[in-house]
Amino acid sequence: MLYWFFVKTLGPIARHRFKPEVEGLENIPQHGGAIIAANHLAVIDDGLLPLTCPRMIHFMGKSDYFEGKGLKGRLKKWFFTSAGVFPVDRSGGSKSLGALNHARDILEEGHLFGIHIEGTRSPDGRLYKGHTGVARLALETGAPIIPTALIGTREIQKPGTVIPGKGHTKVLYGKPMYVDPVPANEVTREMLRDLTDQVTAQIQQLSGQEYVPEYAQVVKQQMKEEAALTAKDQEQAQ
Repeated sequence: MLYWFFVKTLGPIARHRFKPEVEGLENIPQHGGAIIAANHLAVIDDGLLPLTCPRMIHFMGKSDYFEGKGLKGRLKKWFFTSAGVFPVDRSGGSKSLGALNHARDILEEGHLFGIHIEGTRSPDGRLYKGHTGVARLALETGAPIIPTALIGTREIQKPGTVIPGKGHTKVLYGKPMYVDPVPANEVTREMLRDLTDQVTAQIQQLSGQEYVPEYAQVVKQQMKEEAALTAKDQEQAQ
């Protein structure tokens, strides 16, 4: 599988460039399903986790990666599929259920599943309100949650930057959070929100980030709209 090919061949280069410091590897179970729930600061986050984890991590990827046309589209789909990535429609609601069901299968088959609890990259380096997918998967499967903090990735890959620079990074794997499995039809919104907030609090404790009780997607949209208004005002002022 391409996953291990890239870890073995590109790993030495990435380690030299990003100098990852890793703590808490003893918290990752050697066998069985578990959820690696992390913050999200930069594109390279999804490369740093496989680089530091001794077990393969399966990830979700934007459905756009799997829907390209022609040879390029087929190659892209093959690449991500071979690397253990599967598609998710990030518009949410019922459109995301298929991806959650696939993640559930991964956990029940005894594999690691990695997910960024904020749902998207932080717009400013702070930690944002978590989505409840992590909690739902844990409650419905009984898989432990490993709160994980990525530190320093935003500094070496600024927003909008394609090629990351050099620097020091950290990956901190926290102590597992165990939950008793609950039948899907008995899981409540309150249970999901409470567990999600607990996981987010553990990530914050590890990362030291300032917490913002809003969804990152909402803040990004607000920033986009404000930037558009500012540009319009400047254009009218000329």
